[in-house]
Amino acid sequence: MNNEKLQNLELIAQGKVRDIYAINEHYLLIVTTDRMSAFDVVLPNPIPGKGEVLTQLSKFWFDQTKDIVPNHLTNDLNIEDIISDNDQLAYFKNRSMIVKRLNPLPIEAVVRGYLIGSGWKDYQKTGAVCGIELEKNLQMASKLPKPIYTPATKAEVGEHDENISYEETINLLGEELASQVREIAINIYNFGVSHANERGIIIADTKFEFGLDSDGELYLIDEVLTPDSSRFWSIEDYKIGISPPSFDKQYLRDYLETLDWNKSAPGPDLPQDVIENTTDKYRNAYQAIIAETSL
Repeated sequence: MNNEKLQNLELIAQGKVRDIYAINEHYLLIVTTDRMSAFDVVLPNPIPGKGEVLTQLSKFWFDQTKDIVPNHLTNDLNIEDIISDNDQLAYFKNRSMIVKRLNPLPIEAVVRGYLIGSGWKDYQKTGAVCGIELEKNLQMASKLPKPIYTPATKAEVGEHDENISYEETINLLGEELASQVREIAINIYNFGVSHANERGIIIADTKFEFGLDSDGELYLIDEVLTPDSSRFWSIEDYKIGISPPSFDKQYLRDYLETLDWNKSAPGPDLPQDVIENTTDKYRNAYQAIIAETSL
């Protein structure tokens, strides 16, 4: 089902995970597939139900954060207005969002609250993360004194995102917009951290995307605080000095690191147990954060 396509709408863009269809000049339909990417490579095996988890989590967070920043969701149309075929409606309904057409900013707004992943590797080499100096003698998975903002470029499919300095975002966006994006990204992260902590989850880091409307107003777009865009850890299992077990794609990344694979396309086939374990981790994240037992 990961290759399902809508026949009555124009497919105008296809990312690693999402298919974007034009509804009209004002609105888009964003469909989150079950495709899985890792190290910026789309893997050959889909993760069943993943698209629904990402979509429903994002909708939850869009609603929760709408007082911090507007988002691209709209209530002007319903999915039933667009898809009439019952079989297609059943597939697309829980994995689709109808959104405003906006102009995406050319950066990913990354916020890190813990020292892990590429940030930990950077710190080991330089004592800093993306040029931001940190105190000495921190360990893997240490909580940072306060969240840090480490933006990145948005890569094309098959290419790798690259970290950039805040000063470079000023060159790309202008000083006022760059500052606004940084402040809002950190505020959303802090809000999400507070909510997740109450449910036994640590959000170690995450990334956001933003867009502008024709009047220059800033909107939160794409996905928000999902297992694809974030690292989720259990508070119960968290320990400094190790990479904690996670409810996100880190499990899959860790598996791929054990293979003789150069992190370039094509990606390796995944064994069935890895697919099933990844599916379980995504659903567990959904259930923990939204406190519901099923989609």
